[in-house]
Order: sequence, then C-alpha cells, then structure tokens
Amino acid sequence: MEFYVDGGCRGNGTSNAIGAAACVMRLRHGDTETWTRDLPNGYYDPLPTNQRAEITAIILALEIALEKYDKLNRRPWLDVTIKSDSRYAVNCMTEWVYKWSTNGWINAKGGEVVNRDLIQKASDLDDRLKEEGDVQYVWIPRGDNMDADDACNDALDEQN
Repeated sequence: MEFYVDGGCRGNGTSNAIGAAACVMRLRHGDTETWTRDLPNGYYDPLPTNQRAEITAIILALEIALEKYDKLNRRPWLDVTIKSDSRYAVNCMTEWVYKWSTNGWINAKGGEVVNRDLIQKASDLDDRLKEEGDVQYVWIPRGDNMDADDACNDALDEQN
C-alpha cells in the first residue's frame, strides 16, 4: 500500500484556526482513493496547527491501512509506504518517537513533547501495523505530493 499524506492549517496559532488532513492511496493501474479529516476546533482539544494536521494525516493513513487489512480474507505480509512533504512528521515517526518514549516524553529542551497525544496515537497504530508487515515513512518534495495537498485544501475550503 502506498499513501501520500498532507495536513494543513489556516490561521495557524490563532484561536480561529482550522485544520485538515488528507490521505491519498495509490491503487493499481494509476487510480487513487482519497480520505480527509477535519481537525477539532480547539474547544476541548488543542488548537489546530500545521504540525497537528501533518501527524493527523499519518494517523489517517495508518487507520486506513489497518481497516483494509482487517477486511482481507487472508493475512498477507503488508508493505506500507507513507509519503509526506513534512520533515517534522516523518522525523516524528522514524527518529524522535523512540527517543521521546524512552525519555518519558520530554524533549531535548527539557519540556513536554508538543503534540504528544497525536504522536503516541500514531506510534500505537504504527506498532499494530508492524505486527502485520513493514511500514516506511518517506519524505518527498511538496511538488510530488499535489494530490494530497489538493485534497487537504479542498477540506479546508469546505470548513470556511
């Protein structure tokens, strides 16, 4: 399974921020399937930010991969690749999450890891998926991620 993910936020860092995440799955023969998710508006959850949207997009891809796997009649070894134009999101999943979980979710500056709730959720989903196969996170240039970027912007447009 190959996923392209993107997250975005308008009004980043303000009380009226809106955020969305998008996931595009490449199917055989060049077709795609697309999912989006709006971020909570901050009333009871943290305010939307670009970083929260990017991690939410990865969560969305991991959830979809697990859902699709659960619907299969047999249990093949999975090979999942999640491509993102966010170095932050890719580094969270490939490097930093291991350090943070070992350090009690304290960052290098001695404070609590920002977006811990989402990163832990993504890590838990990643662990579940890795029981069934391989998961890779790959950084790609923004220009190579236009389908996910467009889907994310469409979802943001619908919130306005």
